[in-house]
Amino acid sequence: MNKRTFIKTSALTGIGSAMGMDALASLFQSKATIPSDVLARDEAFWRSIRSQYLLKPDYINLENGYYNFIPQPLLEKFIGHVREINYQGSWYMRNNAVENKKRVIEKLAAMVGCSADELTLTRNATESLDIVITGKHWQTGDETIMAEQDYGSIIEAMKHVANRYGVINKMISVPNHPASDEEIVSLYANAITPKTKLILVSHIINITGQILPIRKICDMAHAKGVEVCVDGAHAVAHFQFKISDLNCDYYGSSLHKWLSTPLGAGLLYVRKEKMPDIWPLIVGWEKDPYKMLRISHTGTHPAHTDLTISDSIDYYNMIGAERKEARLRFLQEYWTSRVRNHPKIIVNTPADPTRVCGIANVGIEGIKPGDLAKRLLEEHKIFTVAIDGANVFGCRITPNVFTSLEELDLFVAALKKMSA
Repeated sequence: MNKRTFIKTSALTGIGSAMGMDALASLFQSKATIPSDVLARDEAFWRSIRSQYLLKPDYINLENGYYNFIPQPLLEKFIGHVREINYQGSWYMRNNAVENKKRVIEKLAAMVGCSADELTLTRNATESLDIVITGKHWQTGDETIMAEQDYGSIIEAMKHVANRYGVINKMISVPNHPASDEEIVSLYANAITPKTKLILVSHIINITGQILPIRKICDMAHAKGVEVCVDGAHAVAHFQFKISDLNCDYYGSSLHKWLSTPLGAGLLYVRKEKMPDIWPLIVGWEKDPYKMLRISHTGTHPAHTDLTISDSIDYYNMIGAERKEARLRFLQEYWTSRVRNHPKIIVNTPADPTRVCGIANVGIEGIKPGDLAKRLLEEHKIFTVAIDGANVFGCRITPNVFTSLEELDLFVAALKKMSA
């Protein structure tokens, strides 16, 4: 079977065979006693999960990090919420929307490990972090610290406050293969001065998949009187953690990535004592400085997305946080282990399993990242995204739980062929 036939055949096998949520729950329950690391390698089991997704047959999708489209059972839930809210119209928005959103926030807070009164829903991580970055009480001469590997639009937000208020941004560079946590922590510590007000740090670097020692960075920063804002765009529902264990002051994430909600869902956490320090991005009626609603007002919003967040949490809990993390880590290690020491192939992601989960980045000597991504798509029908800068030169690879080993085998073969 050639690669084009394989792609179309494997994508079409799921059409019309998706189980409902109850049947899925029974499937997962039948595997309850199997260790997560063992189940991660059970391709027959994960093929049944793959059948829940309607996958486009034109290419192998290894760019699920931007937006992880939702499985069919959740899509049906979402469509049902759209229909119901459209049916109820203003009645729903005036009588049910506020309380339902509150319940979703409480459920989400339990999942991510923080107090519900310190959490709110946003449209994405960018909006969450911009609320903090543009809302702080900046003064001329204040200093911030960030890494060149941080997300581009967040770096631009920091440049915005620098231009507007005279803030000084200090840029560091996180090594792709650090020797220890202390090496990373010291990079931020050495950049702190008496004028440092905020550190922006990625929980997981979006272009390489490297997971940073957030708790150690936060503890160090707080000992020096510096706040920490964490970009967790790719962390929630990717690997296990609790926001309360990180000791950060602010945390933003997108939910339409690894939690697989509909597009336009994110979260913002603000430590309660820090809430009065933030000016609202959109002004509403709440005036209590210790209420999240004061800094998270949005006006009329797509309430059906809020409701589907609850369904997505149910789906995630059904899979199990430990089982999902094990599957994502297994897929990453499966392909990186086959190319990590191959001539001319450069893996820009640590091999240490404590520093990485499902995302990795790979390049080939002598091939520009843009050309590599183009050739992977045109010659091998594999969709990735090129990363060219911040000391990272390659393609970001983000499989999902439904990605098959056959697809990764084709990807590895393509890399080896091009590197030759």
